[in-house]
Amino acid sequence: MLPRGRPRALGAAVLLLGLLLLVGLFLLAGDPRADAAGGSCCRPTPPEPPDGRPSGPAAREGAPRPPRCQLLHVAIVCAGLNSSREVVTLVKSMLFYRKNPLHLHLVTDAVARSILETLFRTWMVPALGVSFYDADQPKPQISWIPNKHYSGLYGLMKLVLPGILPPGLAQVIVLDTDVTFASDIAELWALFAYFSDKQVIGLVENQSDWYLGNLWKNHRPWPALGRGFNTGVILLWLDRLRRAGWEQMWQLTARRELLTHPATSLADQDIFNAVIKEHPGLVQPLPCVWNVQLSDHTLAELCYLEAADLKVIHWNSPKKLRVKNKHAEFFRNLYLTFLGYDGNLLRRELFGCPSQPPTGAEQLQQSLAQLDEEDACFEFRQQQLTVHRVHITFLPHKPPPPRPHDVTLVAQLSMDRLQMLEALCRHWPGPMSLALYLTDAEAQQFLHFVEASPVLSARQDVAYHVVYREGPLYPVNQLRNVALAQALTPYVFLSDIDFLPAYSLYDYLRASIEQLGLGSLRKAALVVPAFETLRYRLSFPRSKAELLALLDAGALSTFRYHEWPRGHAATDYASWREAQAPYRVQWAADYEPYVVVPRDCPRYDPRFVGFGWNKVAHIMELDAQEYELLVLPEAFTIHLPHTPSLDISRFRSSPAYRACLQALKEEFHQDLSRRYGAAALKYLTALQRPRSPV
Repeated sequence: MLPRGRPRALGAAVLLLGLLLLVGLFLLAGDPRADAAGGSCCRPTPPEPPDGRPSGPAAREGAPRPPRCQLLHVAIVCAGLNSSREVVTLVKSMLFYRKNPLHLHLVTDAVARSILETLFRTWMVPALGVSFYDADQPKPQISWIPNKHYSGLYGLMKLVLPGILPPGLAQVIVLDTDVTFASDIAELWALFAYFSDKQVIGLVENQSDWYLGNLWKNHRPWPALGRGFNTGVILLWLDRLRRAGWEQMWQLTARRELLTHPATSLADQDIFNAVIKEHPGLVQPLPCVWNVQLSDHTLAELCYLEAADLKVIHWNSPKKLRVKNKHAEFFRNLYLTFLGYDGNLLRRELFGCPSQPPTGAEQLQQSLAQLDEEDACFEFRQQQLTVHRVHITFLPHKPPPPRPHDVTLVAQLSMDRLQMLEALCRHWPGPMSLALYLTDAEAQQFLHFVEASPVLSARQDVAYHVVYREGPLYPVNQLRNVALAQALTPYVFLSDIDFLPAYSLYDYLRASIEQLGLGSLRKAALVVPAFETLRYRLSFPRSKAELLALLDAGALSTFRYHEWPRGHAATDYASWREAQAPYRVQWAADYEPYVVVPRDCPRYDPRFVGFGWNKVAHIMELDAQEYELLVLPEAFTIHLPHTPSLDISRFRSSPAYRACLQALKEEFHQDLSRRYGAAALKYLTALQRPRSPV
């Protein structure tokens, strides 16, 4: 949802204060000039303007800026899951400082495209366009080049950008995903004005002695002009490059150098430098502060004189944030500031720059404008309309191999339920799709939580999808729909995070689906009977017989038996005790079992937020679409105790909360009646109960 009101402005002010504190700490750390033992390679002197104007600070201050509302183009090569996370932090830093409309040109593989398309569609940032280009298409043009760099084939992709990007695009800024902005990108774009008629590439000098060939014995780098140039930040004058025959130029140079070098060591950077060595007139050197390189053996300290000089920080060491540098802590804190920064705050308009609104933004604003802020249920109505940022496949994930009867466990959770994940992974060996409701900062805590857990880090078949927090109510059904949409198997087990399934349930469900002949000819929802314990320590039953013994001993009970028996009574637990085969049950008012259904089942109704009726409405929809309800005789899942959620506490204590839930029920039934006609009349009884299940 597009932001409004004081909280977002306050958040921006807090970040600004934090950045000012970082600058103060940097200044206290001392002047880096005191340690500079000669060498002028990295001083922040701007390039000599082509018209002969003086260089130095005066030239930098007087550098022309692009018109206020000029569209600036940025190209980024992004492949894989980790790179997709990196590019988000880069984009946050750009958006924080920018004053111009931006258009991102993202060259991606299929994985990154799926992730980033969803992210930018749901982020809804004004004055930000995004175009995607298939990274597989130009691979044959570069796959013949041996490359030892950790970036692999994608590290060579910038060489072919002039052929990938639209022919009408004249200029573009090209960035690595591991850079962080500390200034307005328009200032970088303004350096195009310093290009002579012959210059086509703008680069910052390499801030190490790599290309001098003296780092170790027998070190033979590719040829370069002096210390060479770093390609983490590039200004490309595309139309000039195309006219100059860039493709033939770099290919001839690369083939010649590969006769004496077995491979590139620094991917595209080696080839760019070899071309520039042969054609030095092509390059316009850029001020070093636009690419402060934190690599091993870096000389970056010779570049910046004070924190205000810093423009772009480049984490171009494989060690990334762990790199050792005199001012590494300052740089690290700047990066972490953006890593945890609330991306919702970047949904701000560019004042004075009319632009095409993001897709769906106008309709959303119209719907929000129609809400009555005096309505007692305004909070519910607003939460229903909220468009949450969604980052699917947040962590590395290996899709399961195709199996005709496979089942994915689908659930949602917030930060206070992370402790359930390890136990769930031990109980369910199959694929899972989990939606997590987190802030940007919590998402990073979650990442570290998984990396530190031997159990979780070993599971590559669990897909985690982050839905970023916004609004006062928990969007439970929106979260379920995100997780459900990302399931990749033919069937899904719709569960909740505070339930542990039987150890054998995964294999049993797959066998049952096959034996019952489910599929296009038989539409059924398989009911998994739910139980609960009030004990924090339980010897988990490994069979139905053990479960019945615990049930008879009082260590277990049927789920919500004491609080809400209507929610699961239709499962008919008495029949389940004796059942040897699946049996059919009828829908009943307020029935909310945990079920296994085909992946293309109806989605959850997103109007139900917070606590109440969110699963009941879904089961009604399944029944309206004539799904059979079949109870499995050997299946079970057990709810573990936990502290009550904020929403259930509000439901129990607030008559207004319960009244709003009742209003949502009535609206849902009206919609159900419109879709299913007379068949929906039987659901009227569901509206006659004042209390409500989960």
